[in-house]
Amino acid sequence: MHKKLFIPGPTEVAPEVLESLGGPMIGHRSKAASDLQRSISDMLRTVFCTEQEILLSTSSGSGLMEGAVRSCTAKKAAMFSVGAFGDRWYKMATANGVPADIFKSELGQATTPEMVDQALATGQYDLVAITHNETATGIMNPVEDIAEVMKKYPDVVWCVDAVSSAGGSKIETDKLGIDVLITSTQKALAVPPGMAACTISQKAYDRTSQVQNRGLYFDFKELYDTVKSKDYQYPSTPSLPLMYALDCQLKRMMAEGMDARYARHIEMAEFMRAWAKEYFALFPNDQYLSNTLTVINNTRDIDISGLNKALGERGMQLGNGYGSLKNLTFRIAHMGELTMSDMREITSAIEEILDL
Repeated sequence: MHKKLFIPGPTEVAPEVLESLGGPMIGHRSKAASDLQRSISDMLRTVFCTEQEILLSTSSGSGLMEGAVRSCTAKKAAMFSVGAFGDRWYKMATANGVPADIFKSELGQATTPEMVDQALATGQYDLVAITHNETATGIMNPVEDIAEVMKKYPDVVWCVDAVSSAGGSKIETDKLGIDVLITSTQKALAVPPGMAACTISQKAYDRTSQVQNRGLYFDFKELYDTVKSKDYQYPSTPSLPLMYALDCQLKRMMAEGMDARYARHIEMAEFMRAWAKEYFALFPNDQYLSNTLTVINNTRDIDISGLNKALGERGMQLGNGYGSLKNLTFRIAHMGELTMSDMREITSAIEEILDL
């Protein structure tokens, strides 16, 4: 029996998108491949609210995150963490020998503009990396406020991990001045896992020339140069089935309308927050709540694994807490193709199972 996924990813995928994975193989150096990859990039510009170039990668979002850190840090990186995936930014830097410092917020709290300003005022850093939406804690960082701080430091490249929010929360990349906005397919974009995409500003591209050891597979300069010089081709063989699926889903998103899609996500988020407050409690600071998942405090000390087993018998699955928050919290995603009907279905099931 298929379990409807209310976990932070992978998410539910529409049947026609799954079917599109079976498209015919074509030469990845053909005009058809260029047309496909150009089509995807054009639609992603709408999703990302940008006129910047788009880079596609046959990898998880982590691949482009690592590529951004390695390709665009000439001096030292400042990594801001509100949970496990912010910590990942720092781990990527150190694993690649990139000088970096990490600035951590207490779990459940946001990265504040003041924290960013204080770090950048030292003049030590030429790259900042921030998590927009942290699935471990349910925090959505205030990137609009942080953008005002970043304007004071025009030479600093700003990278944002939007893996679990792009396509579900509106992020105005160009208006905010974000240089590299990264996402992957299996979250709010509602495509099977295995592909990532990012924006790249002229500033970020120019920075790559100042960095000698950018790696190879995730070298932003080589990716950008190949896209530009070879009509949306890539240096390495792409995953054509996932390209077909992403193209299909982006067309569905364009048909829904991005404003309508964002409004649907907010409606689901507000419903889930209200439900969590009625029966449990929210884990994160309620000034900075994610629009794509809700992290709920296990105030009733319920057996989350047992709850998930009972939900599984009804064809549903939610997420336990992540890392140190396992069993202390549980997570219900409301992203991608899920609807208000789905929110009512899982909350009603939980109420019945727990006799709330």
